[in-house]
Amino acid sequence: MRRLVGWGKTGGVRDVEVRYAEHGGKCLAYEVFGEGPTDLLVHQVCYPIDLTWDLPQLSEFMGGLGECARVIAFDSRGEGASDPIDDPGAATLEAWCDDALAVLDAAGADRATVFDMTTGVGGIVLAATYPDRVRSLILSHLWTSNPELRTMSPSELRQISRTFSSVEGLEVMNPRVAHDPVLRQWWGRAHRLLLSPEAAFDYYQWGARMDVEPLLSSVRVPTLVLHRRDNRVFDIEISRLAAAKIRDARFVELPGSETDLFLGDTRAVLAAVRPFLEAESSLAVDDVRQLATVLFTDIVASTEHLAAMGDAAWRRMLDKHDGAVDRVVAAHRGRVIDRAGDGILATFDGPARAVRCAEAIRDVAAELGLIVRSGLHTAEIELRGDRIAGIAVHIASRVSALANPGEILTSRTVVDLTAGSGITFDSRGDHQLKGVPGNWALYAAHTTTLV
Repeated sequence: MRRLVGWGKTGGVRDVEVRYAEHGGKCLAYEVFGEGPTDLLVHQVCYPIDLTWDLPQLSEFMGGLGECARVIAFDSRGEGASDPIDDPGAATLEAWCDDALAVLDAAGADRATVFDMTTGVGGIVLAATYPDRVRSLILSHLWTSNPELRTMSPSELRQISRTFSSVEGLEVMNPRVAHDPVLRQWWGRAHRLLLSPEAAFDYYQWGARMDVEPLLSSVRVPTLVLHRRDNRVFDIEISRLAAAKIRDARFVELPGSETDLFLGDTRAVLAAVRPFLEAESSLAVDDVRQLATVLFTDIVASTEHLAAMGDAAWRRMLDKHDGAVDRVVAAHRGRVIDRAGDGILATFDGPARAVRCAEAIRDVAAELGLIVRSGLHTAEIELRGDRIAGIAVHIASRVSALANPGEILTSRTVVDLTAGSGITFDSRGDHQLKGVPGNWALYAAHTTTLV
């Protein structure tokens, strides 16, 4: 443990302990402060928690949050005082969610309001996937994708990442306060300690590929979206339209232009957050629906195998297959819902885990002399006891039916949510899925072995 000393809300000295949570052999730095009646998980890709109390404006803002909540702030993997991302396939949204849950567990928080002070992508995935752990959601300058980054060359992305890591980034993100010499000095140090130039480049590459827009309707917890009306980095109308896709989300226009909510006039920010934290606990949360990745597998030519082997031998083969598949699904944190024909229906709390599980199922089936096809889709499902329902199930089933022997076929949503996983995808074109409106872009997944 280490102890941080910095500015208190009234200019005095504040003493905050930095602790470490462990997850998957990695250490995650976090701190807890404040005495409010509700837990508030705060994450911001702008500074490491080591420097929270070194900037008077930030210290005062966090102190204001601490007056109305027990605040849990953390550095996720690859940031600040937390362990680096040494596995190239672990820079994913689902890994960020794993980190957040590990910190909540370490801090003794069963359920928390999540305050995502970046663009909201992590908070959206966490709230949609784990409604039992997220009481409510606060988002800042909601921005679900970065299409403008997708057309940039690696050299252009690298230049943007260098800007992010420099004081020039302060002038872009928060121009009205960028003249402050104390802020300028703190900003440069904060960004250097948060992410190395190469890590920042990886972050922008990841941001160019991800898209969480399809998940907005799956967020079913009370949500507050904050946006400063004169901000020139994120378009307020795009943010407003995205917020409108979240059920009963409240959109609040704030005065000012600063991208970082702890800069500029923070009184309006705290004035919006405080009553939301006080009121949200009385709102009903839908715990019957959640975001999941649905996987269907099917043994190719099962009828021919049955005819060649006979009933008894084929049943023994299926028993071996089912036992091996059960072990593989459990190892990837999945749950077998049903045995559909000669395959399975399973759900996962992360799309990258689901794709890698499909690959592992293909491998264990091959050891038995069998070939399987797989189909995956990520969307909201309805929980019905031990069963599941919803359009996501039908879509995954239709995708599986279109897969070639040995192929892992996915929807575009799976592609967008596995950015940073090391999984690559080949386009299989647009398809009409029986009974499902519209055209669906499908992709064949190719995984890499993770150490």
